[in-house]
Amino acid sequence: MKALVINCTLKESPEPSNTHALANVVARQLVAHGVEVRFVRAVDLNIKPGVTSDEGEGDQWPEMHRMLLDTRILIMASPTWLGRPSSVAQRVLERMDAMLSEKDDVGRPVAYNRVAGVVVTGNEDGAHHVISEIAGALGDIGYTVPGQAWTYWHLGPGAGPDYLDDERGHDWSDRTGRAMAANLYGVAKALEQHPLGAPPS
Repeated sequence: MKALVINCTLKESPEPSNTHALANVVARQLVAHGVEVRFVRAVDLNIKPGVTSDEGEGDQWPEMHRMLLDTRILIMASPTWLGRPSSVAQRVLERMDAMLSEKDDVGRPVAYNRVAGVVVTGNEDGAHHVISEIAGALGDIGYTVPGQAWTYWHLGPGAGPDYLDDERGHDWSDRTGRAMAANLYGVAKALEQHPLGAPPS
C-alpha cells in the first residue's frame, strides 16, 4: 500500500518545515504498518491555477495527479495562516477539483476507495477550522476521511514559537498523529477488501 503526503508549506525545499516534521510522525507510523510513504512539497512544483488535471505547457500538476492515482492514502498537511489553510493548500484542492468528473474503469469517481487525513501546524489557533475545510473538500472529491484522521499542533492565540522550536504539546500531537495513521491504514485495508461500487445512476 502507498501513501502520499502533500506538504502545503510556503517554504521551498530544503528549508526546514514545521508541517513536514509533524506529518513525518504520521508517516513513520504508516511505515510501521508496511506502507510506502512519499513526501511532496507542492510549493516546489509549478502548479498552475485552474481546475483541470492539465493546464498546459509548464504545468507540473499532471505529475502530482499521477501520484494521487497511484496511492491509497493521502495526507494533506498545511500550516495555519490567518486561521485558514495556506494558499498552497487551496491551490492543490482547486486542482483536485478535476477529479470530481474523473471515473475509473467501472464508473466510480477516481477518489473512491482512497482515504485521506489532515495535518495542521501553526502558532495561532484555527487548526480545527483548517482541518474542517480540507477534510470537507477531500470528502467532496470522493475520499473517505476516517474518524480522527487528523492531528495538529499550535500554542494558542497570537505570535509564538513554531513546532520545531518548542517541545510543548508534542506528546499530544504525536500521539494523535499515530492514532491518525492507524485509522487511515485500517479504513484503507477495509476498503481494499470491500470496495465501494459506483454510485447509483
